Amino acid sequence: MSGAARSDFLALMATQSRERSLQAQRQRPASVLLKQIAALPAPTPLRLSSAGFDVIAELKLRSPALGGLRERSSVEIDARIDAYATAGAAAISVLTEPTRFDGALEDLARASAQLLRLPQPVPTMRKDFLVDEYQVLEARAAGAGGVLLIVRMLDDDVLCALIETALAQQLFVLLEIFDEKDIERAVRHLESQRRAASANEAPPGERLLVGVNSRDLVTLQVVPQRLEQLVAYLPTWLPRVAESGVQSPDDAARLAAAGYDLALVGGALMQAESPAALVAAMLQTARRHVQRVA
Repeated sequence: MSGAARSDFLALMATQSRERSLQAQRQRPASVLLKQIAALPAPTPLRLSSAGFDVIAELKLRSPALGGLRERSSVEIDARIDAYATAGAAAISVLTEPTRFDGALEDLARASAQLLRLPQPVPTMRKDFLVDEYQVLEARAAGAGGVLLIVRMLDDDVLCALIETALAQQLFVLLEIFDEKDIERAVRHLESQRRAASANEAPPGERLLVGVNSRDLVTLQVVPQRLEQLVAYLPTWLPRVAESGVQSPDDAARLAAAGYDLALVGGALMQAESPAALVAAMLQTARRHVQRVA
């Protein structure tokens, strides 16, 4: 990892994440995790709608940019997870970073167990500043169906190892990028996985995604135009995700028009008094646009 290539924020998050991982490994070695994973059912797969646009709804109690979004409450968390799923979210992103986002691995486990009880289970995705393979195994042991990996935080060898570990555990992977340089690196890894999948006659399908985060890593403010500026550089053979700054159904329709297949929505849903209504409205408005164009 090159410090010069990262913002101070990501560097701090990476350092803290590594410390958390080492502490967790001392308490529960990877060998123990793997035994736990072996006893688990297969992860819930990510299934995207044929209607042409999907939402990944996020459980996030705090944002460094917005401050506190919701108080920690098991009743609140359970209700919000249920609202997301019943409104049609394709997946639930769960923040597990504790220092700046008030997250916890227990939140991921709780949400995963809750979603498994639904008639049509929805996968969870661990969203954190993951830096090693152990943390991918932690996600799998907590019941996750996918993980988010920040391309800029990881050198090529580590990024490759995390992707391969996730796919080996049958998890989907969302590669998060911020600029053209990130896209170039992400595409190299995605193409490599595509070639490997082709050789094995097992296409990556909905297990690999690429997302543009429109948040500036210095100011932590959203730069909305970044989403439209970068979408043309993303590969079209896999799902493209718009991240940060998606506030309204009109935003969702605008991003669908720009070429995105999904939106990852956090702050707006956590602040909404009726998150189910907002998810449903985003899906309806964006899909109506997609169907009109088709």
